[in-house]
Amino acid sequence: MNTTIAGFVRGQGSLCIILGLFYGISLTLAGLNFGLLIGLFAGMISFIPYVGSMVGLVLAVGVALVQFWPEYLHIGMIAAIFFAGQFMEGNILQPRLVGKSVGLHPVWLMFALLAFGALFGFVGLLVAVPCAAAIGVLVRFGIGRYLDSTLYHGHRHVLTIEPEHNSPEYKLPE
Repeated sequence: MNTTIAGFVRGQGSLCIILGLFYGISLTLAGLNFGLLIGLFAGMISFIPYVGSMVGLVLAVGVALVQFWPEYLHIGMIAAIFFAGQFMEGNILQPRLVGKSVGLHPVWLMFALLAFGALFGFVGLLVAVPCAAAIGVLVRFGIGRYLDSTLYHGHRHVLTIEPEHNSPEYKLPE
């Protein structure tokens, strides 16, 4: 479990850094004031699923509305940067960086986020992936033990009950 959780933390940290750099550089190249700061902030809080990109989107579009008011093309370009970042995170970075390090299929990751979010709310979203990874380690361990057991292979241990020495069925060896 330790290596799985450590892999999750490394993968999620790498994801945050890559997204922060992507958002920061893209927003700066788009000409947004404070684009680097907003992008790095959005990337660093993206360890919380969907919160980092939403906060960054709201901040960046808010600044873009003030800065580029009559030009809708620039405002749309700022929003498109966050949609591209979200697409890149969900389809490329998350499965490769976090999914492989945790050892869970992306479908199980999505199910874990859905189930833990429904059961425990916002805190459930924070702990969903590490808990699912720990559960995955336990399930793989249990399946491995079962596959190595005699229950799976079909070897039976025959339990023989020998009669007691005082019983009438007991015969002395000859």
